[in-house]
Amino acid sequence: MIHLAKLGRLALVASVFATAGAAETGRLSSDQLSKAAKSDSISIPTPGELFAALGKSGKTNWAGQYRGPIPATYRNRAQIALNLGGLIADGFIAVEAKDGQQVKNIGSDIIKLAKALGVSEKLLARGNSINEFAEHSEWDTVQEELEATENEVKSSMQTHADQDLVILVTLGGWIRGTQVVTAAIMQDYNEDSAKVLRQPALVRFMQSKINEISPELRGEPLVKNVSEQLGEIEKLVSFPSGKAPTVDDVRKVNKSVGKAITEIESKDLPK
Repeated sequence: MIHLAKLGRLALVASVFATAGAAETGRLSSDQLSKAAKSDSISIPTPGELFAALGKSGKTNWAGQYRGPIPATYRNRAQIALNLGGLIADGFIAVEAKDGQQVKNIGSDIIKLAKALGVSEKLLARGNSINEFAEHSEWDTVQEELEATENEVKSSMQTHADQDLVILVTLGGWIRGTQVVTAAIMQDYNEDSAKVLRQPALVRFMQSKINEISPELRGEPLVKNVSEQLGEIEKLVSFPSGKAPTVDDVRKVNKSVGKAITEIESKDLPK
């Protein structure tokens, strides 16, 4: 079941990227939007899919992309959801680095934040499975379990009518994943890797999903700031079709998503 779900999600992501690369306007077609609306998750690449696209272009120093631990004591639900998405991205980094201890540490933090949002206790069993597979270096299975954990989080939220938080979890994962991808490209630049960043349609789609969340949540300062930052990111990833972004272009994207991550992580929420 996991493999089938993954293939379906990858097919949808591939269609989004194809549109982003082929259309001058970078807009999703009505058919693609329809498919996205009918899917059980938002059609935004998971961190694992972003990293897989990067991995095709060369060897990446994944351990070099680790960041320090983030607080597990956030009180704001929107901030918890955004950081939960980022932590899931960190989990995929640890899997790519084949670092069992880091997988365990991040898995523990994922469960803490997920429980703060009232997500199902089933995650505890999932976390134990991840630890067991990591101890035996079964990395493909660990990645599948991490993807299943992400789906479990989103499914539980949807069951509790928390689709708004599903959107924010997905967004947080994409922002952190893009921060990692841009940092890796800056360290070892090549044009094929850099072309992965041309995603104006994808960013615009994420903005449209933010516009669908409740007015109360959308009006929170952190969510407003992240939404505004997406507008800046959209401009930065709208490279001419067929042209790879320069190192400086990649650096600008990295700086912009890094600014968003800093705000998402901060215990001092914007006012």
